[in-house]
Amino acid sequence: MSTDQDHSAVFRRYLSAMVLHSLASADAAGLNATDYFVLNLLDLTGPLTSGELARWTGLSTGATTRMIDRLEQRGHVQRGYDPSDRRKVVVEMGKPPESVGKAVAGARRRIGAVIGEYSAAEQETLFRYFGEAATAYQASTEELIGRRTSMS
Repeated sequence: MSTDQDHSAVFRRYLSAMVLHSLASADAAGLNATDYFVLNLLDLTGPLTSGELARWTGLSTGATTRMIDRLEQRGHVQRGYDPSDRRKVVVEMGKPPESVGKAVAGARRRIGAVIGEYSAAEQETLFRYFGEAATAYQASTEELIGRRTSMS
């Protein structure tokens, strides 16, 4: 196996571990994977319209409404209206579920210990990579969503 293949396998294992941990965390927090993702997305981006949430999740408008209803009933999100277009529903974070913090505490502790083993300069490189990789994945996701919506 070449070094490129070794690196690819290590990276794919890392990504798979992250996805599997996210799914297990959602379950442990009493959420389905989409609700877990949406709460994280809202926490990172701030308020989004229901249409934007539908686009990011790939859910139909009806399924998106049911998801928002479910999260709103639990107090995790709040609905409002876009001040520039009152026809648009805006969804923002309410009270994040405490169960999420409990579910991810072990990973945060373990990853914190892993990162703590690196020098300050190495940590800067890691976090620069995380930021740049997130941007690259987001751009790739936007491309895939664009293809999905243009094929509909």
